[in-house]
Amino acid sequence: MKDEVRVDKWIWAMRIFKTRSMATDAVKKGRVMMGGVAVKPSRGVKVGDIIEVKKPPITYTFRVKQLTENRLGAKLVPEYLENLTPQSQYDLLEMTKISGFVDRRKGLGRPTKREGRDLAAFRDSTYADDFYLDWDDEDDI
Repeated sequence: MKDEVRVDKWIWAMRIFKTRSMATDAVKKGRVMMGGVAVKPSRGVKVGDIIEVKKPPITYTFRVKQLTENRLGAKLVPEYLENLTPQSQYDLLEMTKISGFVDRRKGLGRPTKREGRDLAAFRDSTYADDFYLDWDDEDDI
């Protein structure tokens, strides 16, 4: 087995990016870092290296456990990398998903069909119904 694998091949093989060209483009744009320094696509990855991948709005952090150049099945990925991404990054991702349709900037046009459904579900949620039902009960007292 090789001692090093190209960083673009490794992050593609670990299913961090859907295609190898997407992985290479991300590395070229400086979104993949090792030791706090942006790397080139041909940079070698060794066992034990820590790789940071920026996929806005969060930054994923991985430790290399094993090397491979071939794409793996999703069930095998945990044998090859350790996810070190802090929970705060995942919380940030969740907040971004939730506020995606609420924080719409002026001038971005109409909501998409998906955003419209999400907005309707938010308005029709049981929380809003419970709030108004409780409010009506207080008036009766």
